[in-house]
Amino acid sequence: MKMKLQESGENYLETILILEKRNGIARSIDVANELGFSKPSVSRAVSVLKGAGYVKTGPINQLLLTETGRSIAEKIYHRHCVLKEFLMQIGVKEEVAAKDACRMEHVISEETLQCILNHMEK
Repeated sequence: MKMKLQESGENYLETILILEKRNGIARSIDVANELGFSKPSVSRAVSVLKGAGYVKTGPINQLLLTETGRSIAEKIYHRHCVLKEFLMQIGVKEEVAAKDACRMEHVISEETLQCILNHMEK
């Protein structure tokens, strides 16, 4: 039984994905540095994500997304990219658009996201 992932959990999964894309590897310390959280906080969160089956530890203690974890991370990252791009298209500065997209990505409905995508294609 999968737990309903909270916004913080989604942020961790998305951060692991982004670090993988950027550095080829994601470690707990990298996640802590990226999010500005303490190592113990990240360790607790990673334990919860492991227990829920979203993350596992690799042979060199790197964080690896499971298939389920990767699916969620990709979905959140996609939403982030769409929202950031949309906000920038309507005149929001990039830094503000990135911050706002980070908050919006967790609560926007599929319908609204699809309408934004349709609007951006025009």
